[in-house]
Amino acid sequence: MAVFKRVLQPSLIEAAHQLPVVLLTGPRQSGKTTLVRHCFSDKPYVNLEAVDDREYATEDPRGFLAQFPQGAILDEVQHAPELLSYLQVLVDENPTSGQFILTGSENLTLSQAAAQSLAGRVAIRYLMPLSYDELQQFPNAPNTLWETVWSGSYPRPFQSDISPADWLQDYISTYVERDVRRLAAIGDLSTFQTFMRLVAGRTGQEINLSRLGNDTGVSHNTISHWLSLLEAGFLIWRLPPWFTNYNARWVKTPKLHFVDSGLVCALLSIREPDQLAFHPLRGPIFETWAAAEIMKHRLHHNLPARNIYHLRQTRGLEVDILIENGSTLTAVEVKSGQTLSSSFFKTLPALARQLDEKQTGHKPPDLRLVYGGDKSQVRRDIDVIPWNRLADFSW
Repeated sequence: MAVFKRVLQPSLIEAAHQLPVVLLTGPRQSGKTTLVRHCFSDKPYVNLEAVDDREYATEDPRGFLAQFPQGAILDEVQHAPELLSYLQVLVDENPTSGQFILTGSENLTLSQAAAQSLAGRVAIRYLMPLSYDELQQFPNAPNTLWETVWSGSYPRPFQSDISPADWLQDYISTYVERDVRRLAAIGDLSTFQTFMRLVAGRTGQEINLSRLGNDTGVSHNTISHWLSLLEAGFLIWRLPPWFTNYNARWVKTPKLHFVDSGLVCALLSIREPDQLAFHPLRGPIFETWAAAEIMKHRLHHNLPARNIYHLRQTRGLEVDILIENGSTLTAVEVKSGQTLSSSFFKTLPALARQLDEKQTGHKPPDLRLVYGGDKSQVRRDIDVIPWNRLADFSW
């Protein structure tokens, strides 16, 4: 299978020159195995999804690791988390940089376990599905707005030239039938599948656990747990609210986004790109796509995604994305329309007027508008960014 360039590659290699262990984590099928085997082709490779290797690693971790005196690539290490403690002993005895390259597709618990067991010894990097610019390396890459949003950005459909819709349906089934059962005991899978479709219908919106529970027919606590499962599997992410202590008008509810807009379309049974142009959720779905592109940009350049927020007041002002870099704020409005309208330019100047530096400690925000058209310009001190030019900007 041909190797394609990933933005994260330089940061990944640099990490291996600095610390003895590197953990690359991210969604299933985001290209982690391809990337590490390309970057570290001289290392032995073991996939811990294979039952025999997994049993060896869990039943005799010392003997398993003794096979690799110069280190190795250990793929899907979440299947043998016990190895992390034994790795700590090994790298303390021999702290040579770049010995072990680990990959895993379970968020939160794996990263936390690695940070605890290998604190000061491990570099953690995140590989998301392809950014729009990465996607353009493929000859069959989409190049129109709604085809791009609908197709999603997992590499496999473009590497294998298969229908994104069919592949994404299989991906969802695999996740529900295998990963969810491994992460938690869910008796009624059909209810969980209904839950996933309802969550897809709420992408780009604030999370209301009670309403989602009522619509699904399960408790508030169950919804909270199931959302955590989707987050642990890198299917969704929560955009926290940004607010200042001096003002009680800020809403403090997180916003939900899917990591991949193609997954949203598959869950909502949107079978053709043209359906999106008239779909009632086209705005939130496009916002999810744009937010994911910004999140990928930050993670693939080893910048923290936790600095991305949304902002809404109880009455009035609402900004889709707010990025905080020290004392600098970047405010982003996302509009799916392909023609610029004067209404697009009302919120951002109002935000700039409200964020007084003396009260917030921030400089006046950089203002950006991402929209579904193709013309770049600057209007009212706002950078107008076409949907396919996000990579031209630092986020």
